[in-house]
Amino acid sequence: MQYFYISKDASSQWRWKFVSTNGKTIAVSSESYHNLEDCENSIVVIKSQSPTSKVIGDDHYSKLR
Repeated sequence: MQYFYISKDASSQWRWKFVSTNGKTIAVSSESYHNLEDCENSIVVIKSQSPTSKVIGDDHYSKLR
């Protein structure tokens, strides 16, 4: 099962990571959050936006697609 994992970092700020079904981390928060609610909200935003997100890449990517 894939999941988001929320924890505090070394500076006591909230961060999340997204773990795939094979147990490997495939995404992490790009910033830390002072409030837990802000961290949770960033997950909500990602979950709501990801189904419609485009995949784009550089010229190397474009040549292969």
